[in-house]
Amino acid sequence: MHSSVNWALLGLIIERPSYAYELAQRFERTYGSALSLSSVSHAYTALGTLKDRELIEELPGTRGGRQPKPHYRATAKGLSDYHERLIGEVAEERKRQKVFLLQLTALTRRPEQAMQIIGDYEQACLAETCTTRIASSSGDPGATDPSRELQARLIAEEKRLAIAAKISWARYARSELKALAGARANGQANGQSGEAASGPGSQR
Repeated sequence: MHSSVNWALLGLIIERPSYAYELAQRFERTYGSALSLSSVSHAYTALGTLKDRELIEELPGTRGGRQPKPHYRATAKGLSDYHERLIGEVAEERKRQKVFLLQLTALTRRPEQAMQIIGDYEQACLAETCTTRIASSSGDPGATDPSRELQARLIAEEKRLAIAAKISWARYARSELKALAGARANGQANGQSGEAASGPGSQR
């Protein structure tokens, strides 16, 4: 199952049993612009997929009344697969970061251009830091759900540490590239001096 929306909905069901319309509302509140649910019907489709894969099951006794709202809960398989999915995301993130680094090192023969990219990278990290601070300071003052408060703190702290590490790496990479550029400049200057000294005008 490759759909990020399906996995996100499974996570919401693990958090607490729910029905399709409520899940769609919780999805929008939880993920906002980070992940998009096209419509409420998308939630119904996802629930069908999750149920077919035996990741969720219907809670008995929730189809009563004129407008039945079957609630779903996660199965043991759903919890296990969700665990594996999260660990897999860590590996995918490392793979994406490795690809970026390998692409960047292709420019080591052009250290000035590589340093420009590093500068833009650092500015993007600093901008994300500002966005994180604004988001964390503009939370709902009426929210008293301890799990939501913990969620917000965990997200904010992970972002803070991750961005700090990226900025530190960017500064290290810039210093290394400056050293490389300086060494090459000195090498070229020494080479030109040697050519001038061994030229026709230098012979006695």
